Amino acid sequence: MTTSPERRYTDRLEHFSDRHPFLVDLALVMALMGSATLGASLTLPGAAPPDDDRLAVVLMGVSCLALLKHRTHPRVTVVVNAVCATVVIAQGYLLTPLLLGPVMASLYWLATLTERTTIRAYGLSTMLVLTLAAAFSDSMGHVSLILRTVGPVFWLLLPLAAGTMTRLRRAYLEATQARAEYAERTREEEARLRVTEERMRIARELHDVVAHHLALANAQAGTAEHLALANPEQTRRILHDLTGTTSSALRELKATLGLLRQTDDEGAPLEPAPGLARLPELVSSCASAGIAVTVTTEGEPQPLSPGVDLTAFRIVQEALTNVTKHAATRTAQVRFVYDGPRLLITVTDEGTPTAAAEPANGFGVMGMRERAHSVGGELRAGPRPEGGFEVSTALPLQPSVSGEGEE
Repeated sequence: MTTSPERRYTDRLEHFSDRHPFLVDLALVMALMGSATLGASLTLPGAAPPDDDRLAVVLMGVSCLALLKHRTHPRVTVVVNAVCATVVIAQGYLLTPLLLGPVMASLYWLATLTERTTIRAYGLSTMLVLTLAAAFSDSMGHVSLILRTVGPVFWLLLPLAAGTMTRLRRAYLEATQARAEYAERTREEEARLRVTEERMRIARELHDVVAHHLALANAQAGTAEHLALANPEQTRRILHDLTGTTSSALRELKATLGLLRQTDDEGAPLEPAPGLARLPELVSSCASAGIAVTVTTEGEPQPLSPGVDLTAFRIVQEALTNVTKHAATRTAQVRFVYDGPRLLITVTDEGTPTAAAEPANGFGVMGMRERAHSVGGELRAGPRPEGGFEVSTALPLQPSVSGEGEE
């Protein structure tokens, strides 16, 4: 973005004024003192100047010194300058912009530093007093009344308008800076929220992977220990399945951690996210842990979006993991119903919960519910009236919220 030379010089002057306000004020006062002194020496052609020049010099000096207090007492500064200028004009000095320089400066700072009501009250009063003084001044007696009144009004309106524009510009810059700071805070809060959501997503993914495979491995190891002497052949098969379970856990953990470590410039291929296509593998691993899973499908299977496919698989996986860990049963049922734009999934068991059974608001159930909500679905989990536990969810075939690929 380019900046004009005038704007750069203005910004530099403002910065210098902010760092050295007294030096800037002193330089302006000296310049205005010279302007007022020169204005007091001007007369109309053929008119004689007033006899007492010392009074004008003293009054102009007082008015200019009063300008040094314009930052803290802008109202007093305007009053002092208006009184001094009125007395000088009444003494017969010609009313010119040079003579009105200190008054115009005080009005400018008044419009810059105060509110509208103060500007109107003091500005209009000053214009009225000086206009009346010019109307009855002897130095402009041969000038028409219109010229004697229009000139002062126009000259005094200029600093008021310029000061008002400066005040509005400063207010606009402050509002712009405030909006920028608010936007920065909003971005930081949004970044923190995204970090929190990402942590929850990672925790949920790791919970599903670790809890499921460790539960299966524990069940398989327990079954193998129980059958080690009675049925060595079956024990050997279970231990073989246990090796597959731990290998699968390692693969999924490697894929999950790989996603965390991957940067934008790394294009290493990662294992695809699991979906319902891996359901037979899940059923087989549960069978090796002693849980017979029955899967039924109603309706014509429809393609699922990747996010919904992953969500459906993880919910079934977590529900079967809870059956393996918490239910005193050897069977579980998984039912899929394709109902229009939705997929209904129900996982039930007929066992009685163990003492360590996970409550309906446990971390596993909370994770399943969060997954369902992330794609616009809903989930219910709790004990069945006829006994056992049931997890039911309704998922859209296509996610109804943005962020399909969040997992």
